[in-house]
Amino acid sequence: MYIATLLSAAGAHSLQPALPDALRNAWGGGDVVWLAPDEAAEFTLPRLPDNRWGVWEDLQKQGVDLAVQPKEGRRKKMLLADMDSTMIQQECIDELADEAGIGDRVKEITARAMNGEMDFEEALRARVGLLKGLPVTTIAKVLADRITLMPGGEVLLATMKAQGAHAALVSGGFTDFTSAVAGQLGFDENRANTLLNDGVSLTGEVGMPILGQQAKVDALEDITRRLGIGEADVIAVGDGANDLGMLGRAGTGVALHAKPAVAAQCDVRINYGDLTALLFLQGYAASEFVTG
Repeated sequence: MYIATLLSAAGAHSLQPALPDALRNAWGGGDVVWLAPDEAAEFTLPRLPDNRWGVWEDLQKQGVDLAVQPKEGRRKKMLLADMDSTMIQQECIDELADEAGIGDRVKEITARAMNGEMDFEEALRARVGLLKGLPVTTIAKVLADRITLMPGGEVLLATMKAQGAHAALVSGGFTDFTSAVAGQLGFDENRANTLLNDGVSLTGEVGMPILGQQAKVDALEDITRRLGIGEADVIAVGDGANDLGMLGRAGTGVALHAKPAVAAQCDVRINYGDLTALLFLQGYAASEFVTG
């Protein structure tokens, strides 16, 4: 048995009731259940529709996300999340580069790496090298002035943790940022790279080993083993090429506002919803969300 979930942009209330009803009828699905009025709806399906990607493309033109996934086991015991452009709205290294006056040079490298056009480790070394000499105090300034949380993240963490789920933040970014974001959102643990400094300025080097795509897969394996759960019990979310490994291994891998080359390799793609979409995908109704 499968579940089809339709989502509009958070707060837009633009999902018209006629749309899920028509799709349910066309696909021979069960009754439509509204998870949030005019925003999120779902219905069961006996099998995967042959034309789901064609329908997905049509719905995208209407500002609606569609995901079809197995019904059994979709409420997960663990959240594994990328940070940059996933749990926060920025790429932390790009923000540091802007402060250093080399934003355009670094952003170009970031874009190539996230699109899979450049080896992640090579790109990270190149970008960090350009930051050599930047005062360490710039990190705190960027955190305070430039970093904003992705909408829905606080509700996602609070709701899943209220149900006993474990939350891990794994990033190709830096521990200076993941520790702050993890603390603010309530993640149980975080892993990232280390920006090296001499106590005053950045040295232009990154601590070894470098955390990239394989390290995110390793985190998935390590944490699930430690918790005594399976990889199928994990919902993972990310947007870049270095997230593809964990997205492919997790029970549900969500490409959130992802680069096209990344989204094309994922079965669950959220382009309009915010992070609360991960709750709707698990069958949580808005009335079950934990806020405040």
